[in-house]
Amino acid sequence: MMVGMTDTALAGAALAGLAGLLADRTRATVCLALMDGRAWTAAELARTAGVAPSTATEHLNLLVSGGLLAEVRQGRHRYLRLTDDAADLVELLAAAGRSGTAGAVAVAVAPVRSLTAAHRRRALAAARTCYDHLAGALGVAVTDAMTARGLLSWDRGLALTDDGDRWLSTLAGAWPPASRRPLVRSCLDWTERRPHLAGATGAALCSHAVAAGWVVPSRRSRALRVTDLGRAALRDQLGLELPPAEAIGSADAVGARP
Repeated sequence: MMVGMTDTALAGAALAGLAGLLADRTRATVCLALMDGRAWTAAELARTAGVAPSTATEHLNLLVSGGLLAEVRQGRHRYLRLTDDAADLVELLAAAGRSGTAGAVAVAVAPVRSLTAAHRRRALAAARTCYDHLAGALGVAVTDAMTARGLLSWDRGLALTDDGDRWLSTLAGAWPPASRRPLVRSCLDWTERRPHLAGATGAALCSHAVAAGWVVPSRRSRALRVTDLGRAALRDQLGLELPPAEAIGSADAVGARP
């Protein structure tokens, strides 16, 4: 421990260091791209951020050493993904930047300048993944419906009720997962400005929705398309009546990866 440094001062230094990692536009862009939950190569991230591969490598090494990214090596290839904690932080900062509550946040959302970008933004706002859980209007609606059905409780902070635990066990199979992450957590949705369900519960529900064909992920962004099967299943399981299909997003209609 540094002489004269209190625990609070050390924590402050660590927080400043973390904030510094995301205060760079290239690193912020990389983290936002990785919010699709997949592992990307350094070359893919360099193209997305619009920087040279050597520059991207420098930034990626900083993010890995700072604990925001994790490396996955397969043969000669190096893949990178967000850590769970980093994904939560990036989504929260993106929400703060969009609402203006964080001042000059580095991850502010880019303005829409084309019809393609408008379609993409609309699809993402309607239904998308936030790292590994449902987000957008769909994610918030599912969270509200689970609360109305007594599957979630907000009385003493967000919690999965006994009924919710049984429901998820029936729906998703192996439950609870062998994971150290929180079972349930609320995540502020950056488009709806309201919380959606995250944590292990949110991840299990999203995984089931994809596997069961309730939603279809886009090939080009984090947008999701709710299928007719999904609309029927959500109505049956949660009493959730979704708005017209075009308002819930079309994964195939969105443009290039954001």
